[in-house]
Amino acid sequence: MKPLGPIPPGFTAVDGELAIAGRTASDLVAEAGQTPLFVYDAGLITARVEALRAALPERLGLHYAMKANPFAPVLRHMAGLVDGFDIASGGELVLAEAAGLDPAQISFAGPGKRDAELEVAITRGVTLNLESLREAERALAIGERLGRTPRLAIRVNPDFDLKGSGMKMGGGAKQFGIDAAQVPALAGRLIAAGCEWRGFHIYVGSQTLDAASIAETQAATIALAARLAEESGAALPACNLGGGFGIPYFPGDVPLDLAAVGQALADQMVALPAVLAETAFCVELGRYLVGEAGVYLTRIVDRKVSHGEVFLVTDGGLHHQLAASGNFGTVIRRNYPSAIANRFGAPVEEVASVVGCLCTPLDRLADKGGFPRADEGDLVAVFCAGAYGASASPVHFLGHGAAAEWLINTSH
Repeated sequence: MKPLGPIPPGFTAVDGELAIAGRTASDLVAEAGQTPLFVYDAGLITARVEALRAALPERLGLHYAMKANPFAPVLRHMAGLVDGFDIASGGELVLAEAAGLDPAQISFAGPGKRDAELEVAITRGVTLNLESLREAERALAIGERLGRTPRLAIRVNPDFDLKGSGMKMGGGAKQFGIDAAQVPALAGRLIAAGCEWRGFHIYVGSQTLDAASIAETQAATIALAARLAEESGAALPACNLGGGFGIPYFPGDVPLDLAAVGQALADQMVALPAVLAETAFCVELGRYLVGEAGVYLTRIVDRKVSHGEVFLVTDGGLHHQLAASGNFGTVIRRNYPSAIANRFGAPVEEVASVVGCLCTPLDRLADKGGFPRADEGDLVAVFCAGAYGASASPVHFLGHGAAAEWLINTSH
């Protein structure tokens, strides 16, 4: 038997069933009218933001990286909680505007921005985080052609990375950002060209549970921002410190010590160099805000035994939950937290693998986990599904279609 990941706090049992925001999984599925179904608990999202606000320095802004979950009701809920939004494509800008978000609160990062994306972003007043020298020249030229003043920041590729990061996005040769050595000259060029100078974006990694590593990286980021600002000879209006805050997915994972991260940042904020005295700082978080608030519910459509092993075959799979299947950047496959939703908290009775409906051996949501006995019609819950589930999975693979999504409030 292989262990399952830790179920996040905030979920309880009601009459022997998993309850999400106080409602049982079977009631939610019945009202939604289908499985598979992603359920996001708005109350847990709010509680996470409140915990961050309490732990982090008051001076620090909080941005939501919408690539983690761009579901429109989630975006609208976030609009009342955070200070800004970060997008990574023109398509995400369309989703953001459709959800009623203010473009002035949006920044746009990501390599390979097309001219049409740059044009729309400049027209809407979105801040562009420039990823290359060529992109900078293209943005300036488009602004001049449109007669608009572009809002421009530089995404910096630093000479360090985030230790323990599940996905490194800075340090060494990278497609992300502009090498630190090139930044001062480019900043001067942008300011001289008359852009609205918006500062630096320095994001070096994600999904870290080590508070000391995050604190070390943030200190290095602030020191780098100060040095580059001085070398640029211009005030630094804003600095995005990135994120990297991880959540526990796997057996043995320990939650991030948020208080330690907050204290280290508070110490940094009271000892800022003079060049950063007026700089507006923010952190950019995605999965940390929404990941643990989501549950993926899928129904068992077949129970089979092959060579003595039990397989619970569901109507879901990796086309909705690629990461849980172990096929989204995981080197060694480990089990996400999962459970039989309508027997939540019941004792383990058997070892079973939960698999999806796709015609590939990669489609495995839980590998030889310990579960209560489950049969056709029972519901499987896969936790930590609020981030990079629906938004990062190959939904069109084999044509089974998208899962339903639902944001629910505790008051329901």
